[in-house]
Amino acid sequence: MTPTSTATHTMPRMGWFARAEAWLDERGKGAWIAAMVFGFIFVWPVGLALLAYMIWSKRMFNSSCSRRAMTFNRSHSVTPTGNTAFDAYKADMLKRLEDEQHAFESFLERLRDAKDKSEFDAFMDERADAAKSNEDA
Repeated sequence: MTPTSTATHTMPRMGWFARAEAWLDERGKGAWIAAMVFGFIFVWPVGLALLAYMIWSKRMFNSSCSRRAMTFNRSHSVTPTGNTAFDAYKADMLKRLEDEQHAFESFLERLRDAKDKSEFDAFMDERADAAKSNEDA
């Protein structure tokens, strides 16, 4: 007996279902959901079987996917990328955008103040004209 044939007898070969399951597990919950959706689209019993299997095996509710989602959803504006040139560019761009936002907000405030002043001045002029016309009559 050769060493390779002994190794194949001691290690069980994975069937197509186990290989497919391992392949989907490597890619995460999104791959399972995509397989289920395609199953429903092309052959609905396959999609239904995948849904039942995902619920029965608790693949929909495992914690590894939630950990992956937490790392994906964290703010990317604060985390450094490791590329110092890009990080410096990103910090400079964010600072410039914040300055532009502040300048625009102050411009809008001045614009609102000028509009309020012109409306108030128009009101006071109308009131003065009305009072003057009442004195003349």
